[in-house]
Amino acid sequence: MKIVLPRRSFLRAAGLAAAGSLVSVPRAGAGQAQETANPRPRLLTGCCAYSYRQYLQSGVMTMEDFFLKAVELGIDGVDLTVYWLKSTDPAYLVNLRHLAFKHALSFSGTAIKTAMCQPDPDQRAVEIANIKKWVDATELLGASHIRVFGGTLPPGATDAQGVEWCAETMKQACDYAAPKGITLGIESHGGITLKAANILDILRRVDSPYAGCNLDISHFQGDPYSEVAALVPYATHSHVRDWYDDNKHLPLDLDRIWQIFANGGYQGFMSVEYAEDEEPSTGVPKLVEKVKTLCKKYSSV
Repeated sequence: MKIVLPRRSFLRAAGLAAAGSLVSVPRAGAGQAQETANPRPRLLTGCCAYSYRQYLQSGVMTMEDFFLKAVELGIDGVDLTVYWLKSTDPAYLVNLRHLAFKHALSFSGTAIKTAMCQPDPDQRAVEIANIKKWVDATELLGASHIRVFGGTLPPGATDAQGVEWCAETMKQACDYAAPKGITLGIESHGGITLKAANILDILRRVDSPYAGCNLDISHFQGDPYSEVAALVPYATHSHVRDWYDDNKHLPLDLDRIWQIFANGGYQGFMSVEYAEDEEPSTGVPKLVEKVKTLCKKYSSV
């Protein structure tokens, strides 16, 4: 069953949900522009499990260890990159949820691997089934947001075709996630989502209050500030680094980025996704401190 709320009703509901939810709530549904003045920004600190990927991959760190590290760092919430979960066994997921509760640690969401830009209908069905599996797992964790990827445009395909394939897949996935109160955020991360315009087109076609953008500020090859500004009204979560352009690693003015989020009335997590050469044990805390300072400067909380 598809749940569709009028725009004004949805915004009121989102405001109520923010008080008790474990994750950020989108300020408008996909393709739905704000009809009132932007709300006061609520910029919360977060960290992606991906930041400690080399430790998680090697087994030096478990997901439980990552939770405790997040508590040590003094952040508001964690984004679970699911690649390093032991399983989707309900008992395991519920134990993680309980551990987070015991330490007053929120989930900003989960991050899964998808490739929705599939020309083959059977492959799109596979992607939908995969997202549904993780919707169920995310519900057990008690989180309300899932990062999904658009994927790479196949050779010879046009942007318009890729947008159509992604929108069809995401729409069906959102129809499944909506009754569970879970929002899907398509990440701005290369491929079909390299351009803000394509993401906006996808979201307008999906046209669901449970669809938005997981706004990764670092993967734009064009002007990152204008691209971020275009997507902030649809942002449901963010991934933060202090550089952009995967090939050149050009420095980002994070203060300017935070101003864009704040001026857009963003209410959600600014989640560190560390990806530098320095050891995460020392590199992550440095970036976290930058995020804490900026959230304190520009947030209403």
